[in-house]
Amino acid sequence: MKIGNLELSGNIFLAPMAGVTDIPFRLLCKEQGASLVYTEMISAKALHYNDKETIELSETHPDERPVAVQIFGSEPEIMAEAAQFFSHRNDIALIDINMGCPAPKIVKNGEGCALMNKPELVRNIVREVVKASCKPVTVKIRKGWDDNSINAVLIASICEEEGAKAVTVHGRTREQFYSGKSDIYIIKEVKKSLSIPVIGNGDIKEPEDAVKMFEITGCDAIMIGRGAQGNPWIFKKIINYLNNGVNTEKPDKEELLATILRHYALMEEYKGERKAILEMRKHIGWYLHGLSESAKIRAQIFQMNDKKEVFVALKNYLNNLK
Repeated sequence: MKIGNLELSGNIFLAPMAGVTDIPFRLLCKEQGASLVYTEMISAKALHYNDKETIELSETHPDERPVAVQIFGSEPEIMAEAAQFFSHRNDIALIDINMGCPAPKIVKNGEGCALMNKPELVRNIVREVVKASCKPVTVKIRKGWDDNSINAVLIASICEEEGAKAVTVHGRTREQFYSGKSDIYIIKEVKKSLSIPVIGNGDIKEPEDAVKMFEITGCDAIMIGRGAQGNPWIFKKIINYLNNGVNTEKPDKEELLATILRHYALMEEYKGERKAILEMRKHIGWYLHGLSESAKIRAQIFQMNDKKEVFVALKNYLNNLK
């Protein structure tokens, strides 16, 4: 598919997730078939002040390209400045504007999903970012702020009018956060209203969910967020199911362990041993979710600070798993 002048090999994307979609995780998902991966959210204001950690968040690896960067903020000029910065980087293929994040610390600053309450500000931000960028600009939105202000179609239409090349729609309101069900029909409404590509997002955890999203909404691509946590194989599973009608098996114990160890090795390479141990705790929790007595081993690993100890505990647990 195409987003603006960007040619993509497929239409199954990895969503931007704060604290999750760093280089190690993106590489694993890319290897499993994700055709577009996104950085963690980048604060345009922090970038304006040349914050070192923020710039590090936007680093990429050649093997994961094409990579999209997602920026957030509420000031059109500052957002345009960030867009200009990234549009001159050869490793960045696309610039996405976050208008969907529900986190309190984001929305209290009038950023993320709070922007959907201000359509004219949305218009100004998209206009200025598009003007500043030589790369395609996209926007990620939600259904609306709450059930009394469902305005995804309006906001998406404004984005298209101001030059956005695609819109991603998450089918929940901000008030829902990640609870309840994602409304697939609001994505269908947005798709019917726009001529640019629409990317469906929300509750895609199995290949059947992907088929349902495509069939009901008519969307051009899907974006997978929490469904990929501890499950980079989801991309290959969905692709196989869409292409061949085959629902592949979950990874066996050997592949699961090998992937966790490789994930850790990548994490250590980029962040050092201490940080890798701490950050891998949540990933290991996701990898083991749903397995027999996994809560017990997760609790043990969360107390460990030595990688050898963690690896031994993991191997013992998986070897004894029935």
